[in-house]
Amino acid sequence: MSTPDHGSPEHPDGVVQLCSDLIRIDTSPAGNGERAAAEFVAAELSGMGLEPELFEHLPRRSSVVARLGGTDPARPALLVQMHLDVVAADAAAWSVPPFSGEVDDGQVWGRGAVDMKDMVAMVITALRLKLASGWRPTRDIVVALLADEEMGGREGAGWLVEAHPDLFEGCREAIGEAGGFSHELGDGRRAYFVQIAEKGITWLRLAAHGQGGHGSLIHAGNPIAKLAEAVLRVQRYVPPHRASESTQAAVAAARGWTGEQDPDSAFDAVGPVGRLLRPTLRNTFSITRLAAGVQHNVVPFRAEASIDGRFVPGYETELLAEIRQLVGDLVDVEVVHAGRAVQTSFDGATPDAIRAAIEKEDPGATVVPTCLPIGTDGKHFDRLGIRNFGFVPLLLPAGYDFASMFHGVDERVPVSSLAAGVRILQSFFDEC
Repeated sequence: MSTPDHGSPEHPDGVVQLCSDLIRIDTSPAGNGERAAAEFVAAELSGMGLEPELFEHLPRRSSVVARLGGTDPARPALLVQMHLDVVAADAAAWSVPPFSGEVDDGQVWGRGAVDMKDMVAMVITALRLKLASGWRPTRDIVVALLADEEMGGREGAGWLVEAHPDLFEGCREAIGEAGGFSHELGDGRRAYFVQIAEKGITWLRLAAHGQGGHGSLIHAGNPIAKLAEAVLRVQRYVPPHRASESTQAAVAAARGWTGEQDPDSAFDAVGPVGRLLRPTLRNTFSITRLAAGVQHNVVPFRAEASIDGRFVPGYETELLAEIRQLVGDLVDVEVVHAGRAVQTSFDGATPDAIRAAIEKEDPGATVVPTCLPIGTDGKHFDRLGIRNFGFVPLLLPAGYDFASMFHGVDERVPVSSLAAGVRILQSFFDEC
């Protein structure tokens, strides 16, 4: 595998090189590369004639913000928000080094390829091409490249909203993760899912307690055993459906495409994208970590599990009630982090521009607004009254299992999708 030169920055293929360069900067928690990535993108923006500013709440947890002035100051500004950090990657499980940015088989490989250094590369490339032609947007465009999103955004978007709200003066709408990707239907047409809502986050700690002691003795109240029973209950639990306005369009579309009337069955029948859509129908609980014990012959007095809880907009209280009723007799349930759910309607200047840009690139395609289970920095900007639309435009190959790319092993993005995304974003910036 290799990372070839994909042309000058002025050519759309330059997005591939830029995406690779960004992936090679390890911005995972262990990589400590957020400052380096921020300085890299700031240099790119400066080279386009913008005046980026770098902000840090904590050392080396860096965010970059730049404003591109529009021709009509009366129009509300548009925020384009992206994050620079990525989640950890276990190199032993990957086919390629996860921070190599290698290009092979028509795809860019590496952690962040879809979450979300692809969008950073596409936005920078699209704006560079537009500005090189002498273009200026009708309204101000605020570009925000943010730290800490994967850990909740408190040191990135959350802090900027609290400490520097003036940076987003005039912004009423935003684009960011995680929608905008295509899915090919059985008849050859494509649908693009645009995120208009995100589930809320409730990260939980389950803690089981016992007396502990020597491993040679019998421990009827072994906390590891109690915790094991609790997490098995969580794994087997199927929460009830929770109706939400933000899923109505996607459910209706899936029913029309598949003929299945049950929402779960309809989303399953749609194909791989159903993995992203089904969790929006209910509150969910995923077991993400277990911790217990200090050595082989000691029964611990405490055992813990981490649970990633996600709630449908409007159902946060129900999520906590569900988990406590499910396992409260075995473990203590503690909330360690909470992120609000947000939703908006699919109307206004930005949705109109999204529809127009997709229609230009892919005539006859359907745009479907929906909730997605993925948390984003949109919840922070919502506090400033900014409506967020998940729009990372990727025209994907038929049958592409895009859902498995998020935080997954061998994360990658097709080169053709990056090139199409640059074209769609150029059209979007023209329209918005």
